[in-house]
Amino acid sequence: MYFKQIVTPGLGCFSYVIGCPGAKEMIVVDPKRDVQDYLDISREEGMKITAVIDTHVHADHVSGNQELRALTGCELMMYETSPVNFPFKPISEGDTLTIGSAHMEFFHSPGHTPDALSILLADTMRGEEPWMVLTGDLLFVGDIGRPDLVGEAKLDEQVQNLWNSLKVKLARYPDYVEVFPAHGQGSLCGRGMSSKQSSTLGYERRYNPMMQFENYEDFYAEMTKEFPARPRSFTHIIGTNADGAPLLESCPMDKAMEPDQFEAAIEDDTVVIDVRDSAAFSGFHLPGSVNIGFEPQLANWVGMVVPPDRDLLLVVDSEDEYKRMVTELHRIGYDRIFGWLHGGVAAWVYSGRPVSRLQQLSAQDLHAVLGKGGQRIIDVRTPAEIAQGIIPGAETVPLIDVLDGKLEAKKDEELIIYCGSGYRSNIAASYLQNNGYEDVRGMAGGMLAWSRAGYGVKQ
Repeated sequence: MYFKQIVTPGLGCFSYVIGCPGAKEMIVVDPKRDVQDYLDISREEGMKITAVIDTHVHADHVSGNQELRALTGCELMMYETSPVNFPFKPISEGDTLTIGSAHMEFFHSPGHTPDALSILLADTMRGEEPWMVLTGDLLFVGDIGRPDLVGEAKLDEQVQNLWNSLKVKLARYPDYVEVFPAHGQGSLCGRGMSSKQSSTLGYERRYNPMMQFENYEDFYAEMTKEFPARPRSFTHIIGTNADGAPLLESCPMDKAMEPDQFEAAIEDDTVVIDVRDSAAFSGFHLPGSVNIGFEPQLANWVGMVVPPDRDLLLVVDSEDEYKRMVTELHRIGYDRIFGWLHGGVAAWVYSGRPVSRLQQLSAQDLHAVLGKGGQRIIDVRTPAEIAQGIIPGAETVPLIDVLDGKLEAKKDEELIIYCGSGYRSNIAASYLQNNGYEDVRGMAGGMLAWSRAGYGVKQ
């Protein structure tokens, strides 16, 4: 049997190749939209891609199922009641599929979504019993799938489904069975995933905090608490996956633009994303651009900040960076990318066009002005981070609330924004600057710099 896990950096997505070189066939489970990795394996191992299986309709990334079907003619397979608008081969509870020595058995595992499935996998060259289980978004390493993405109306039903899938269906299988989930650290489909990419049922039963509940009442109480903010992109991604994603060849043509072309392409609804680090952006940037750096999770933060139906123009330092960013944006269904500024910000500056700046304060600068008044200090971190302490005198307004217009402030107030490292504060500060706030500043290095400078926090 051939088995390989493929990791998509940034999004925390895992996909899988299952096959048998002897049978010269393979299937792909939960593929990312850019499918070259699977095509390379197919060519190098001499296995034809005969099917794609999606364990559920994904909310956080666009499936590569349509790309693979167009390129290979493979069959698409999903759980029988999956709410999609394209033809697929339905999978029912207890169905099996065998490719040479790879034997798969499917079971319905709702909870994250109502129409999810999991895959038991055995290598019959070694034994008939299951060796591993691909759990989709049911069970992660150190966490479980969030049940809230389908909406408040179905939350109670989804929590009950999740309990049954975890406590009844998975309980049938022994501790030694290895767990391979659809997501890991960095994904927004859970709350506390481990950086480890696989586990065993036994280890998760013993040490996964979400598997420790003795009764349904306590489990329900935990599952109806607050989850990470839902990105703006999720509804768009779900719809894209339900309809079948357009092929990448139909997306707008890549275009390197000189400053005059770039300026002419900026219209009222166009979003200009600058992916440089916070220090570079703060020095000079195009008026109206928003700063969302490559690291640590560009795609997730674009999904939080930018409406998915907007036209995009990109500010990057090189063509390679542009190609990388286009790939990451396509993975979350942001296809309306119309070009990039050739030569970067330097070309814009040398053309004589106006630039904006975003002032940054050091930890020492901020400490020096504390207590003097005249400014508001805004902490945009998550509630869990805030619980560890805040800078004295700061107000707490999570980034998602800033982006939703819930920061109550006058346009001429002096606002100092900070987060954990300076990444999110630049997103918030650039967003506020673009919305008419005249005196917005960031804090370089965020809470990390503050603590390392030896300054205290308020609990």
